[in-house]
Amino acid sequence: MGGDSAPRAEVEGAILAAREMDVRVLLVGRQDPVRHELSKHPHRGLPIEIIHASEVISMTDAPMQAFRKKRDSSVHVCAKLVHGGQADGMVSAGNTGAVMATARFTLGTLASVDRPALAAPFPTSRGTVSVMLDVGANVDSKPAHLEQFAVMGEIYYRAIFGTRRPRVALLSIGEEEMKGNELTKEAHNRLKHMQLNFVGNVEGRDVFSGAVDVIVCDGFIGNVALKISEGLVEHLVTTLKAALNSSLSSQVGYVLSRRAYQEFKKKMDYSEYGGAPLLGVRGVTVIGHGRSNANAIKNAIRVAAELSRARLNDKIDEELAAVSAAGHS
Repeated sequence: MGGDSAPRAEVEGAILAAREMDVRVLLVGRQDPVRHELSKHPHRGLPIEIIHASEVISMTDAPMQAFRKKRDSSVHVCAKLVHGGQADGMVSAGNTGAVMATARFTLGTLASVDRPALAAPFPTSRGTVSVMLDVGANVDSKPAHLEQFAVMGEIYYRAIFGTRRPRVALLSIGEEEMKGNELTKEAHNRLKHMQLNFVGNVEGRDVFSGAVDVIVCDGFIGNVALKISEGLVEHLVTTLKAALNSSLSSQVGYVLSRRAYQEFKKKMDYSEYGGAPLLGVRGVTVIGHGRSNANAIKNAIRVAAELSRARLNDKIDEELAAVSAAGHS
């Protein structure tokens, strides 16, 4: 119920997911508008069910206040379904802060995790995807938190993209080990002694290069990087579209290069990647963009299903427990 075009995009995306994937979808929200939206689409025989939730957390609600006061919100009911085992994962395009707060306090964090982290995919020039975390779950982080982010990101990348030894890097202001602030210097020192394929520091220009697979940073820097990247992509697509329509010769050129333009637009389209998983909580949670369309919702459901099937939480718990034991010894 929380996305910019809810519940239209959520219902359409759920139908696509139920039709194209081996998933059962529970649509959680105010029953009447959800049922009305569902009636607009052919869905007979699809494994879709409506679960009523009387309250809605809006984008303008203060996250913690909404968490405490709106106990029958769609986000709360979703989290309870996951906590109780009636659902394998939760997907939301609503208020990010409220979703994170609800997931953290209703589902709880894994025993080996101090801070959950949001992991966002970034398309690269090599046609691959790199993952950055944290992109907003934590404003302030300590070196030990970045150490955990690296482990969670590496496990996530292995589970989703099938890479046996993902290349892990630390986002800083220079490639040299001595570059950066106290946080990145200490984090670098910790990461280079871990059993990870740690390749050192990378700069902001390397985010889209495809040179590394997992990029670790604190949530403040990660969120700034994510928002700048989203704005830049929108600017490029808008500018390119305007240029292609500026003259007759440009329009002829567009007709000839339409396929390349469409491929470029698809590669840059956030909806192809679904959403950002909140790693480190006891239950799969995927948070989509507020502007998520049906395709984004479908792919967010796909990501949630893949993480559940991969038993991601069990793997994170096991490997972080091993890291902790090794550190104590």
